[in-house]
Amino acid sequence: QLQASGGGLVQAGGSLRLSCAASGIIFSTYDMGWYRQAPGKEREMVAIITTRGNKVYEEAVKGRFTVSRDNVRSTMYLQMNSLNPEDTAVYYCNAVLSTNGNYAYWGQGTLVTVSS
Repeated sequence: QLQASGGGLVQAGGSLRLSCAASGIIFSTYDMGWYRQAPGKEREMVAIITTRGNKVYEEAVKGRFTVSRDNVRSTMYLQMNSLNPEDTAVYYCNAVLSTNGNYAYWGQGTLVTVSS
């Protein structure tokens, strides 16, 4: 089970930190990711952090967002800085077993709203 939290309403230029707490899985064996879906748009990848700590970012968030993970706490984070209205979306966390992509899970989503 994945539980995303930390969303809310923030003004443009502000910051938020999202958390994704995992339970029922061996967290350290899963590649973790943040995805988002804006109204009327398809879900898109925001950031991924692998079991080895390698990170991939969507081009629009590079330099503003930072993904991290704490394997002891079984939690992934997304630090979002310099937010703009285009970042408004429901943010979802995702877990994929690094050795078998057939084992994948989604969290319930947390809403981020950035006002101009």
